[in-house]
Amino acid sequence: MSDDHSTTIADLKAEMQAFVAEREWQPFHDPKNLSMSLAIEAAELMEHFQWLRSEELPALAKDEARMQAVREEVADVAAYLISFATTMNIDLATAFREKMKKNAVKYPADEFRGRSGQETSS
Repeated sequence: MSDDHSTTIADLKAEMQAFVAEREWQPFHDPKNLSMSLAIEAAELMEHFQWLRSEELPALAKDEARMQAVREEVADVAAYLISFATTMNIDLATAFREKMKKNAVKYPADEFRGRSGQETSS
């Protein structure tokens, strides 16, 4: 089984396209449905952390059953993101790198090191 170090985004896109094609789901995989599904799956991921305090997070990370559920939600988010990008003809690597360049300008390391960027100055 391959991992993040040996799997390309193109590999994941091809695997997702084959999965969708085998089930003839293409008519349902339009940008509106996929973007909504992505948001729904992201919300399902957030449910695993809802009401947890920061100090409770290490215990969650050590609980294999809970982590399996989190991994499954992460996979669902990734699947819908990959399907959305494929449907919209978005190259994920290019989009990611372009956005990171903008973020580097918006959040210069010297100015934001050790800060979330959410703090306001008075």
